[in-house]
Amino acid sequence: MYERFYNLRERPFSLSPDPDYLYPSRVHTEALNYLRYGIEGHAGFVVITGEIGSGKTTLLQAALRGLDKRTSVARLVNTMLDARELIEAVMLDFGLEPQAGQSKPHLLRDLARFLVEQRSAGRLALLIIDEAQNLSLSALEEVRMLSNLETEKSKLIQIVLVGQPNLHDLLGRPELEQLRQRVTVRYHLRPLDANETAAYINHRLKKASIGAPIVFPPDATELIGRSSEGLPRKINVIADAVLLFGYGEDKRNVDAAPPIDRELAAREATLAARESELAERQRILAEQYRLLKARETAAAAAAAPAAWPPKRTPSATPATPSTARVAPVRTERAIPQPLRPALGFWARLGRAMAGLGKPLFED
Repeated sequence: MYERFYNLRERPFSLSPDPDYLYPSRVHTEALNYLRYGIEGHAGFVVITGEIGSGKTTLLQAALRGLDKRTSVARLVNTMLDARELIEAVMLDFGLEPQAGQSKPHLLRDLARFLVEQRSAGRLALLIIDEAQNLSLSALEEVRMLSNLETEKSKLIQIVLVGQPNLHDLLGRPELEQLRQRVTVRYHLRPLDANETAAYINHRLKKASIGAPIVFPPDATELIGRSSEGLPRKINVIADAVLLFGYGEDKRNVDAAPPIDRELAAREATLAARESELAERQRILAEQYRLLKARETAAAAAAAPAAWPPKRTPSATPATPSTARVAPVRTERAIPQPLRPALGFWARLGRAMAGLGKPLFED
C-alpha cells in the first residue's frame, strides 16, 4: 500500500520469516553459529529457544539456506502429535509413503533403511522440530529413540528442537533424563537492546528501499524498542503501523516519537488531576450539605414553641398513708400570656434600621 509512497520494493516489516531481512545482531549471529556447528558437526541434539516473536523461524530459514544440497531436511511445524503420528510425519516430510495399517516396527524399519541409504550416498539427514514445547512426553521419547539409529561412527539423523522457553522446563523433567543428556548445544535467543533495535529497523528499511532509504530517528526507535520489549515480531508490527499512518498523513519523514509520548503523558496527568479535583469538590459539597442539614434541624428544634400547659411528672416518692386529714391548699393558677414568636435576625435588623424600638413581648 505504502511501498510506492516511500520508494520501497516491498514492505520491509512483513511478518513472514524472510532470511534476506535477518539482522546480524550479536544474539542472532551467535545462535546461527551454534546452530550451524550442531548440524555440521553432528553434535547430538541441538536445542534453540526464545520468546514468541524472537526470530527463531527466521533464524532457521537462514540456517537452512546455508546448507548444501547434500542435506535431506524434514521439518515439522505441527507438533500436536502422538508417538506414532510423529514417525509418520517424519517419513512423509522425508518423502516416504507409509502404508495404511502398517505397524510401528515396519514404519521404523522403512525409516532406518532410508537413513542408511542417505548416509551411503554421502548425504546428511536433518530433522527440525519447530514448536517442540507442544510435544508430549511419549513423542519426545520417540524422538530420543530415533537418535539411536546410528552407524559404528556417527548418528544417521541429526535432530534440532526449536521452541519457546518452557521447552527447557519440559526437558528438565525426570522422565526425559536420557534425552537431556544427549543435548550438546543449547542457545536462548534474548531480546534486542535499544541500539540493536535501532539498527534492526534501519537495516530492514535499507534492504527494502530502491533509492535512498528513509531512516527512523533514535527517539522513535527508542520508543518502539520500549513498546516491543525488543522482540523482532512486535518491532515489525509497530514499525509497519508507523509507515502506514505516515502514508495516511502524507508524511515522508518519521517524526521523533517522544514529544508525542510526553504530550499523551501530560494529557493523562491533566485528566487525573481533574478527576482528583472533582472528587475533592464532591467530598466538600457533601460535607457542607451535612452541616447545613444539621443546622436546619437544630434551628427548627429551637424555634418550636413549648407545649402548654406543661405535663405533670409524678413524684418519685410515693405518698405516705396517714389517718390525719390534711386540709387542701389552694393555689392560684397563673394565666399564661400569649407568646409572640421571636423575631429573627433580619427582622430585628430591619426594625433597628427603621428606628423602631425593641418589641415589648420579644424574648
